[in-house]
Amino acid sequence: MTNGMSNFAREGKNANSALVVQVKRADFGGTHPLAGVEFQRKLERAAFRAGGGEYRAPVQLAGDFLAGRESTRFGEVLPTYARGTAFAPMDALFPAAITGALRAALPDMDARLKGFAAADAVLTGVESRTSSPVRIVRGEDLQAIGKRGIYPCGEGCGYAGGIMSAAADGLRVAERIAEKYL
Repeated sequence: MTNGMSNFAREGKNANSALVVQVKRADFGGTHPLAGVEFQRKLERAAFRAGGGEYRAPVQLAGDFLAGRESTRFGEVLPTYARGTAFAPMDALFPAAITGALRAALPDMDARLKGFAAADAVLTGVESRTSSPVRIVRGEDLQAIGKRGIYPCGEGCGYAGGIMSAAADGLRVAERIAEKYL
């Protein structure tokens, strides 16, 4: 799994961003409560194999991905993934529902942020986690169903998909707890 981290000073030579694609229970290929975890593992195994092992990340140029062809060399944008990279088609890593969503999103993002889908922009995969694939179900009062006093929130409980949404969910839960005791 790659991590789209940015160094604290944001002085890297490339912009770092992520495209998040919604996956649904039906995409997991099973109904077991941990089918989402297995789906992640499947994506991560595919990425490991596509990267040639040794934890290199599979990469493809955005222009090649959009055109449905394999990448063979970099343009002006060079990857910065510390463990190294290997060219691999994103179609070999992801199910068609995900690659279809990515193909729709890239031009849309490029229209909003010129260069986002530049021909030599580097797509690096797979970062398979934005939120837990297992959700601890909570009620209207934000407490876990069947476990009074437990307030599942944030990414680890399946209620957020990143730092900001986790913070917002945490605030929402904190407000609910404060209301209870005021």
